[in-house]
Amino acid sequence: MSRRSGILEFAVLGLLREAPMHGYELRKRLNTSLGVFRAFSYGSLYPCLKTLVQQGWIAEEAGGPDEDSAVAPLSGRRAKIVYRLTAEGKEHFEELLAQTGPESWEDEHFGVRFAFFGQTSRDVRMRVLEGRRSRLEERLDKMRAALTRTRERLDDYTLELQRHGMESVEREVRWLNELIESERAGRDRRDAPEGQRPADHASDPRQSEDQGGTPRHRGATRPDPSDDTT
Repeated sequence: MSRRSGILEFAVLGLLREAPMHGYELRKRLNTSLGVFRAFSYGSLYPCLKTLVQQGWIAEEAGGPDEDSAVAPLSGRRAKIVYRLTAEGKEHFEELLAQTGPESWEDEHFGVRFAFFGQTSRDVRMRVLEGRRSRLEERLDKMRAALTRTRERLDDYTLELQRHGMESVEREVRWLNELIESERAGRDRRDAPEGQRPADHASDPRQSEDQGGTPRHRGATRPDPSDDTT
């Protein structure tokens, strides 16, 4: 399995864990909610779905007419197929969610993993975030060293492009630092004895421990993975 196809399968399983969907809905969610898949052709999705069905991780069910069908027969509209996650597929997806190896820190895979952090345990989120930060800090060191060596040989525009790339990485590192601090603060609130837990945000349901999500920072936005400079 290629890395990109593995990311696509992970995303499809994650979306179907939220609710059954037909192919058109999945295509739309992959492109709008998970923008990293903008570069995928639509022809990549259906072979992926076929593979997941063969593995027993998703199942097909007959649905209504396919509103997105471009090849419907003249006699009527083609019935669309609804895909749902099986029990085996849910178990497999949970195994994938628990993985924290270097692949989960890479540019494309990290964006998809982060999109499903609401379904991921806090400890796994922390390992992925810290791994991503470490990877970007290494990248930033290399970029700075390369710029120091080549600064005198670069024209103004190439130099500005190099600086832009460094600023993008620095911005994501700052964002990761904020997320990691938020995760640690949430863990401290959970582990503190009753009566000694910080009261900040305790009344905000969006930051409830029960939801398991990372608190959003006011004014903070998630960097676009496409800003990263490899």
